[in-house]
Amino acid sequence: MNERVTPAPALHALPDGEAEVALVLRLPWEDVARLGQEAGRLAAQTQRPVTLDEAVSHRLRSARAASHARPAGEQPPAVSAP
Repeated sequence: MNERVTPAPALHALPDGEAEVALVLRLPWEDVARLGQEAGRLAAQTQRPVTLDEAVSHRLRSARAASHARPAGEQPPAVSAP
């Protein structure tokens, strides 16, 4: 396979106050399949086609919201780098 050399991801401010970062991820096929399942569930909820990009964004947003919903005492311990 060819290795890609790309500059740092561009960061764009959006009018709604959020930011957008474009990046490339290397994922195992199992993770891609899970994202496809997530896209299917999201499409059923919204009654419209959903891209894998949207499924990833939805997953990241819901994970962030879920982590904020936990009481401070129930946060998982920080993982230190080896």
